[in-house]
Amino acid sequence: MKLFEYQGKEIFRKYGINVPKSFLIEKKDEIKKIDMPFPWIMKAQVLVGGRGKSGGIKFANSMQEAEKNFDEIMQMEIKGERARKILVEEKIKIEKEYYLSFFLDRSSRQYLMMFSSEGGVDIEEMAEKVKKIYVNPMIGLQPYHLRCLPKEARNIASKLFKIFVENDCELAEINPMAVSKGNIIALDSKIIVDNNSLYRHPELPKETSELTPLEKEAREKNISFVQLNGNIGVIANGAGLTMATLDALNEFNGRGGTFLDLGGTDNPEKVKQALELIVKAKPKVILINLFGGITKCDTVANGIIEFMKKNETPTIVARIKGVNEDIARDMLKDYVIAVDSFEEVAKKAAELGD
Repeated sequence: MKLFEYQGKEIFRKYGINVPKSFLIEKKDEIKKIDMPFPWIMKAQVLVGGRGKSGGIKFANSMQEAEKNFDEIMQMEIKGERARKILVEEKIKIEKEYYLSFFLDRSSRQYLMMFSSEGGVDIEEMAEKVKKIYVNPMIGLQPYHLRCLPKEARNIASKLFKIFVENDCELAEINPMAVSKGNIIALDSKIIVDNNSLYRHPELPKETSELTPLEKEAREKNISFVQLNGNIGVIANGAGLTMATLDALNEFNGRGGTFLDLGGTDNPEKVKQALELIVKAKPKVILINLFGGITKCDTVANGIIEFMKKNETPTIVARIKGVNEDIARDMLKDYVIAVDSFEEVAKKAAELGD
């Protein structure tokens, strides 16, 4: 889960990392309530990089300029994403900039601290100047690691590492980390938390702006659901079968869009919820590919029929194999296009979705 800049900075404050004075606004009239002398920096709050190059970070020297900036930022699209909030900060006089981050390096199974004496630019642009220091998770950050950094950066590195570990982060980054009047200040924040650890962190913000409204609805119902561009909705059970189905569709030039993993459930209510979500995504055709091991095929069929009796549904192509498949096939014969072969079900869905 990616955190917005303002959310990351709230965490920084809790751990004693200095950040600029700031105000978060959503509406234009909130600008006049900001009690902070000019000049300001106004930053679009989006979950993608490259805000500065896209015009999502602007300076304001007057109220009139701030209002103009607000309109421009809220109307722009940054890598396909629109800002819903703007972080207004005091402008800091920068004497020097650093880059600092902790990253989960899966290839080495270690934490990786990265530091550069040049901050404020993309990490890719300064790769040769980045100092990489591996940290064994079993022993954590040690004094000898910190001695590789300038003295003024060591304390903030310790605090950032604590944030990284205690919040189950995949990435905790400050870029730029500025020296101003003898103080170290985090001018930006980038934090990515491992989704699998969220149950341990009820204190973390629950905003999911990176999800579509349907994906948010699915998460609330505890359903694995991803909405992509395409005209074929896929329902399967198990991540492996779901991905294999998408691959098979691709083989026949089918544009698989929304896909949903039912997991091991055969609860008719869950099946109906799954179909409801898929239908809301407005696919041209729905492909259902289920293997009933734990899942009973006839129970799944019952959920499909109950939904279709009460709702308008696109054409459904189904391949259902496993426990009670004969019963399920007989139940569904008047409702779906039944196909036995994995290859044929993908081919048929691709043809109907064309």
